[in-house]
Amino acid sequence: MKSSYLKSSSILILIVISIIILFFCSSLKHILFQSTAWDLAIFDQAVYLISQGKIPISSFLNIHILGDHAALILYPLALFYKIYSSVYWLLLIQAFALSLGALPIYYLSQYYGLTQSKSLTLSLVYLLYPLIFNINLFDFHPDVIAVCSLFWAILAAYWNNLGLFIFAIVITLSCKSVLSLTIIFMGLWLFCFEKKQKLGSITISLGVSWFIISTRLIIPLFSDNTANISRHLERFNYLGNSFSEIFQNLLFKPWLFFQGLFNLPNLEYLLLLFIPIIWGLSLHYLTPLIAAIPTLAMNLLSQNVLQKDLLHQYSLPIIPFLMVAVIITLSAKKSWFQHNKYILTWSLICFIALAKYGYFTSRYLDSLDTWKATNEAITKISTKGNVLTSTYIAPHVSQRAMIKLAENGAESFDVNQFDYILLNQRYLGRESSQELIETIKEKIGQNNNFNLTYTKDDVYLFSQKTKQ
Repeated sequence: MKSSYLKSSSILILIVISIIILFFCSSLKHILFQSTAWDLAIFDQAVYLISQGKIPISSFLNIHILGDHAALILYPLALFYKIYSSVYWLLLIQAFALSLGALPIYYLSQYYGLTQSKSLTLSLVYLLYPLIFNINLFDFHPDVIAVCSLFWAILAAYWNNLGLFIFAIVITLSCKSVLSLTIIFMGLWLFCFEKKQKLGSITISLGVSWFIISTRLIIPLFSDNTANISRHLERFNYLGNSFSEIFQNLLFKPWLFFQGLFNLPNLEYLLLLFIPIIWGLSLHYLTPLIAAIPTLAMNLLSQNVLQKDLLHQYSLPIIPFLMVAVIITLSAKKSWFQHNKYILTWSLICFIALAKYGYFTSRYLDSLDTWKATNEAITKISTKGNVLTSTYIAPHVSQRAMIKLAENGAESFDVNQFDYILLNQRYLGRESSQELIETIKEKIGQNNNFNLTYTKDDVYLFSQKTKQ
């Protein structure tokens, strides 16, 4: 009895340790000015504005935040900002959501008859999956909440807990409009292969309904729908320039799709995706991956290399169904490894090889020589006035109505629209250049409305005279 209790409490201890590690790592990265405007500042600005009762117009995207991915989940997240406005809430929520996914894995393993020690091992396999650690370092994305809620939805389906199931599905859909496709295919999996016709029908209905509502109503209402669609379709422009053209090419030019699928970058991506858990996969138990088909297809067909790695959020919806496939295979004793020590050894090797913890001793220390100066300059931004700054500084000053980036195109900005202009000439940030920074500084120098408030170690803060 005592042994059983200890093993049951071990999963909670594991989750708490994981939250602490993930939150510490993402916070340290942010403190070192390695988080970016895309996407931490985008979501921090939006959640802050919502918490203040203001319209969350993203000054980065130039649209209402719902016009991007219809991420309604951002509204309840704003409640945390009402307690205290801090970007660290997003990093903590992310660490919590990613870590909490280990708990439904533990219960799913128990459901399939695995021992407590095996269940705990599989929870650890999930936490050691390289994408979990890596995505925690890549700013913040609502997608991480969907990973956790998908796990709970799957567990609720097995438990036949309708209330928990619908709640988890709704949370998932609120994270991103495209997840409606994952939900639709999850419904097909439940209906056709798990013989849960009622839950499968509900899932498909919710997925289809949200797809229509989000793509035909919410996103068009809150954005320039044509521009927004074009922004995402450009990743697939070799297949066509519109949904109708892509569909026509699917019918009449199928070779375009085969060329997009069968290439070396996709082979490398599949290896990266599957190798951490390859020991636990069997062709006979891959039906849960039906739910991952939309995400996998989009990543494989996309020309965006960011969708083909274990660093970004694009593969997150695949993980819950990969883990379920592993659990089923292991319970059927068809996995390559059965002993916990071999399973954990493999997971550790893959984590060491593919997780980006090494960035803390290399690239994350690149701007350390300007760290003190940048912090001092930020403390002199005393109001919520408009700011022009770099990609790396933006997440530290994004809680305001208007913030723009000193990147290509910024040379055309009217500097008078900004109350503060904060530049780091040593570490320029995304899509910037020395020439651009010099151009901006020259425009400011010709403007009598600005004073140089602070300068040190190539960090410059210009303030409008009325803001000093």
